[in-house]
Amino acid sequence: MIEPDHPHLPITRQCALVGISRSAFYGGSRTESLETLAIMQAIDGQFLDTPWYGSRQMVRHLRRQGHAAGRKRVRRLMARMGLAAIYQRPKTTVRHPQHRVFPYLLRNMAIDRPDQVWCADITYIPMRRGFLYLVAIMDWHSRRVLSWRLSNTMEADFCIEALEEALSRFGRPGIFNTDQGSQFTSPRFTEVLLDAGVRISMDGRGRWMDNVFIERLWRSLKYECIYVNAFETGSEARAGIGKWVTYYNRTRPHSALGGRTPEEVHTACDGINMAA
Repeated sequence: MIEPDHPHLPITRQCALVGISRSAFYGGSRTESLETLAIMQAIDGQFLDTPWYGSRQMVRHLRRQGHAAGRKRVRRLMARMGLAAIYQRPKTTVRHPQHRVFPYLLRNMAIDRPDQVWCADITYIPMRRGFLYLVAIMDWHSRRVLSWRLSNTMEADFCIEALEEALSRFGRPGIFNTDQGSQFTSPRFTEVLLDAGVRISMDGRGRWMDNVFIERLWRSLKYECIYVNAFETGSEARAGIGKWVTYYNRTRPHSALGGRTPEEVHTACDGINMAA
């Protein structure tokens, strides 16, 4: 899909048009043996149900499912997938010791309008012959997915691209909340928010419930899209995820939103704000 020698479009612009990060283009594919990929998918599925499982408990679960995997291997795979038990440290990535961590601003806050708070998170996406990472930017009140990006690395580039797209399309939120993963504490990421005049909030260590709405998004996405399709390539995954996100935003009703869709809640309030 990317033509390095295209006469008119640079690689950066081509990557933006097809919705992948530059690191995904330059980094090559992420592959493991079929056996290891099966173990990783089993870990991912179980972790959605029991995010408190550490490597010991995960090994016990895998062995009951017929997977012969030792604790060192499971620990390595969970680290590669960005998974860590909630009582040990935040999910997704280990915080960077030299990055600034911002305080959590949402405690006891009533979040009752769109663009009051946005949040972001990263999840592991299994495919038939490899895996990718997905970041999404979500409006907390309406649950609308504002932007997303796939990457084959856990570097900050794809997170920054998703953030910049959300800001350009929807303006800016009052507060932006994430976990303490190194992608989100990266000065390159936080400077985009600070330059836009956005207040930054970060979950406490091990407090995955602080970002619970986007955690629910991952569960729905994986059970309704990822696991039932087993995508072969990154382009297939991007097309399938894009179709599901459109369905989620525009068609899938939410009981917490009174049976309305995220897009209906988000755009309706936009209209009220513009009229005011």
